[in-house]
Amino acid sequence: MTELNGTVSAPFEPVRNAVLDQLQSGAEVGLSLAVDMDGEKVVDLWGGHRDAAHTQPWQRDTITNVWSITKTVTSLAALLLVDAGDLDVHAPVARYWPEFAANGKQDIEVRHLLSHTSGVSGLDHPARLEDLYDVREAAARMASQAPWWRPGSASGYHVLNYGHLVGELVHRLTGLSLRDFVRRHIIEPLGADFRIGLDEADLGRVAGVIPPALDFDPSALDHDTVAYKTFTGPSFRASAANSPAWRAADLGAASGHGNA
Repeated sequence: MTELNGTVSAPFEPVRNAVLDQLQSGAEVGLSLAVDMDGEKVVDLWGGHRDAAHTQPWQRDTITNVWSITKTVTSLAALLLVDAGDLDVHAPVARYWPEFAANGKQDIEVRHLLSHTSGVSGLDHPARLEDLYDVREAAARMASQAPWWRPGSASGYHVLNYGHLVGELVHRLTGLSLRDFVRRHIIEPLGADFRIGLDEADLGRVAGVIPPALDFDPSALDHDTVAYKTFTGPSFRASAANSPAWRAADLGAASGHGNA
């Protein structure tokens, strides 16, 4: 039997009912949901299972890969440096990362990295997912590339490399990896249960990602488009999030793990 645990304040009882319906219908396998209103936690729910076979219950401290929500935390790390006066969003990236000026990127500003308008939305071919796990080397490759469109003229989602670009700025300014900066300056002060890159101690409480029946296939895209270059620079499948390498990686675009 599917269980739903936790509490809701009286006006939010319909939320509990809706969540329980999602679990019992099979629309959701497992989940956690929290809603904070003006400092009061009005919804704090968790339930279902953390595996597709429905053998492991979803616990209060279960965490799962949160994909691009990781980008929010990565951008917050950069904004802490902005707030401290160490990082200027209107300055050229090359002020902090001189190698980034290569191949016509000398005028790309920090704000372009933060807003997905830099023109560097992936790795030039050849590119494998494994290439991204060495974040310093991958960032160096991105620094050497030419942009795929005129920087600042358009937005192009930086699917997997957002954390490499923003994280390299964090590293250049603080000497810390992105994951260590986030832990020291965001997670620990807040007491938040969030990680970019998991430690061994966390692996036993991770809910695996259940891939969609049909994964997106970028090969159908026009090979001359930025979209094709982005989604094959490198290509990946949702199941990659269940690999030990992904879970341990400092991918500030997509490998964050947390709960509600």
